[in-house]
Amino acid sequence: MKRDIIFIGGAILLLILLVGGWWFFSRPERGTTGSVSTQFRWIGPNDKVVVDGFDDPKVQGVTCHISRAQTGGVKGALGVAEDTSDASISCRQIGPIKFQGELVDGEKVFDEQRSLVFKSLQVVRFFDRTRNVLVYVSYSDRVISGSPKNSISTVPIMGWKNP
Repeated sequence: MKRDIIFIGGAILLLILLVGGWWFFSRPERGTTGSVSTQFRWIGPNDKVVVDGFDDPKVQGVTCHISRAQTGGVKGALGVAEDTSDASISCRQIGPIKFQGELVDGEKVFDEQRSLVFKSLQVVRFFDRTRNVLVYVSYSDRVISGSPKNSISTVPIMGWKNP
């Protein structure tokens, strides 16, 4: 009986470590540009607005910056806090635009877990062929229901002159 309890406890601990490791290492590669504190916390890091930059993986010449809320405190320090759905995105042409494959409307170009398991921040891309514009939409979703909070940025595809 005691052996069974120890085995179950070990299995639960292993599961927690595996899920935590998956969550930590599945975070997207990006560059944090900076952050500002929004709320002081006595214990643990402050709540913040964090700005990250990333390049569209299929559209060379386009970069995006996304700002998002990050919960601090003890839960935030341990990585188990659920961050709010607030986010804003801005994308710009930074060089000649070259497509690195076929563009699929609604294709995910960025995602990040906003809680340990259930919530993620997504950025998807659409190509408005009529106007020759790339459209990027950021939003949060959960396993069962998402949030209507979203942000949009457009990048008109234009010629690029090198200086």
